[in-house]
Amino acid sequence: MGDAAILNERNPPSAEMVQGTLDMLILRTLITGPAHGHTIAHVIEHTSEHVLEVEQGSLYPALHRLEAQGWVTSYWGSSENNRKAKFYRLTVAGKKQLTAETNRWRTVVAAIARILGEPAGQ
Repeated sequence: MGDAAILNERNPPSAEMVQGTLDMLILRTLITGPAHGHTIAHVIEHTSEHVLEVEQGSLYPALHRLEAQGWVTSYWGSSENNRKAKFYRLTVAGKKQLTAETNRWRTVVAAIARILGEPAGQ
């Protein structure tokens, strides 16, 4: 259904829009510290009150893409249940990208709200 599936939605957003959104959400999740893939997906799902569902088939390609861009780095460690897991950490470049993407996202959301006739700040 795309990178971050919007539940109960018949027409999912375009792959390009979703890809950029998933990247931003992953970067935002890592702002609090390193995490492995399962935790990243869980945090996004839980924080969105289960409106967003991140599938493994989309999450790991996104993490690899972010690593290739230099926005995250990875290392092997032990998960909460002592299993080997790859942890991802936000880089300085990733923090800058998160700021840029967040600003772009807020601009787009405000523009859409204006078009929909919603009051500013909603």
